[in-house]
Amino acid sequence: MERRVSVSVIMPAYNAEKYIAKAIESVLCQDVPLELFVIDDCSADRTAEIAGRYADGSRVVLIRNSRNLGVAESRNTGIRHAAGSYIAFLDADDWWAAGKLKAQCSRLKESGTVLCCTARELMDMDGNPQGKIIGVKEEITYPMLLRTNSIPCSSVVMETRVAREFYMCHDELHEDYILWLQVLKKYGKACGINEPMLKSRMSEGGKSRNKLKSARMQFGVYRYLGFGFLRSCYYFLQYAVNGIRKYS
Repeated sequence: MERRVSVSVIMPAYNAEKYIAKAIESVLCQDVPLELFVIDDCSADRTAEIAGRYADGSRVVLIRNSRNLGVAESRNTGIRHAAGSYIAFLDADDWWAAGKLKAQCSRLKESGTVLCCTARELMDMDGNPQGKIIGVKEEITYPMLLRTNSIPCSSVVMETRVAREFYMCHDELHEDYILWLQVLKKYGKACGINEPMLKSRMSEGGKSRNKLKSARMQFGVYRYLGFGFLRSCYYFLQYAVNGIRKYS
């Protein structure tokens, strides 16, 4: 008998042996029918070994890339395998609060939107709270998103059919931000739950932690979208101002 799945969770992982068990367990405690795809992107540590302890070939599936593909294509692998009506993304160093997926699935049905995100609580690398919660609006539109990426990737639940319209691309830019913009440009808006259901570690090696690199990537997103130089500068300035407000 085929097992019913409502949410397919996609977890790319690279050298995440210190954190991945907590991430996986936060998925397995969710109270919705789900499947979890852990995509190991050629880790050089014990990431695959630890994830393999949870893998049962059904509810938890470990996929090992034959070569390093990057986070965007690793997530795309999970999207292609997904059997659920919804897809949820979770990075291997983050984790979720209990009840997150159920709350988001309900909000998606109530709102008629195709993508839902939540607020996040910032953690240090040891998982200790940093005393900072970054909220989200209950409704996020395309013009709003152009001014700042207010959708944390590890908080997203979206319709599988929509994820398969676009997939992720351009690891050298903000690959998740490009996807959210494409989705909202077509579907109009996303919904948000302003509760910190995502616990987000602030990795020292993360792309968004290197402010100069992140700024270049942000400007690159506008250019990738086909915006002229002046229009890109206009949105980039708003991004910079919103970034200061977000983390202050």
